[in-house]
Amino acid sequence: MSHTTHTTTDIRNEKAPAASFTYAAFLLAGLAFLLVAPMFFYPIFLMKLLCFALFACAFNLLLGYTGLLSFGHATFFGGAAYFTAHAVKEWGWTPELGVLLGVAGAAVLGLVMGFVAIRRQGIYFAMITLALSQMFFFFCLQAEFTRGEDGIQQVPRGHLFGFIDLNVATNMYYFVLAVFIIGLVVIWRFVNSPFGMILKSIRENEARATSLGYSVAHYKLGAFVMSAALAGLAGGVKSLVFQFATLTDVTWQMSGEVILMTLLGGIGTLIGPIFGAGLVVTLQNYLATSDFPVTIITGVVFMVCVLVFRRGIIGEFYASRLGRRLGFEHRQ
Repeated sequence: MSHTTHTTTDIRNEKAPAASFTYAAFLLAGLAFLLVAPMFFYPIFLMKLLCFALFACAFNLLLGYTGLLSFGHATFFGGAAYFTAHAVKEWGWTPELGVLLGVAGAAVLGLVMGFVAIRRQGIYFAMITLALSQMFFFFCLQAEFTRGEDGIQQVPRGHLFGFIDLNVATNMYYFVLAVFIIGLVVIWRFVNSPFGMILKSIRENEARATSLGYSVAHYKLGAFVMSAALAGLAGGVKSLVFQFATLTDVTWQMSGEVILMTLLGGIGTLIGPIFGAGLVVTLQNYLATSDFPVTIITGVVFMVCVLVFRRGIIGEFYASRLGRRLGFEHRQ
């Protein structure tokens, strides 16, 4: 028995360097593609994809690594969009300060919502986040600074750090790409820290984590606030990309959309939500001019993926024979 255990461990240890090398190669290839992508694709489409990919990764931090299903993440995404747009347009703030305000505002909203929601588990947690999100939606509908149904329009992009003109599409794209990469690095570091390890243990067996002396409520709240702040980062940047913030960003449908993206790609993986966001945004973009409703096509794709790819597309690839040979079976 001991010999078998040591053999299995040795095999895994031998696979680890190869898996890391392969994973790094995939990441570098993806980065190289993103660097040259504006030469082949419409920059606005690419920026939208990156914003939603970061949003999905932020949501996956809560669902995939902590096991908490939130139906209220549109609050942080849309709330940050409003905060950033208002600060940049009405107060004349620079874009980087406006985005930071959006992140801070989303973190505060996450702290308040999380403090209430983490007192419950499962479906009760999800319903509380949905109820609080709807309360924030009606606040945005009535608040003066959000301009109601008209939203905040004609938001100036301004000059990044005072000298980089973000009205130039190429400059704006690389700013969004830099924010996206920074967000991914933060998520990766967070997940692979001791804090992230405890979150995974809470996801797997909350009672055991409690019995080991961990303050589960505090760790859940920390994950909730971090997820909210990163979702706010995506929302704030999106308001600069499209130069407006509207009620669409805070509706329950937006929360459902990010859940769909994460499930399609694969929860609990770093790349999965990016792939899922890319799939959904691409369908929305290229089918927008067709006569067939995009929502129906997206729903069909989702049903097929749920039936065929139970772990999500990237999750199934990791668990496939090729994924196991490449050493991805335990890659998070």
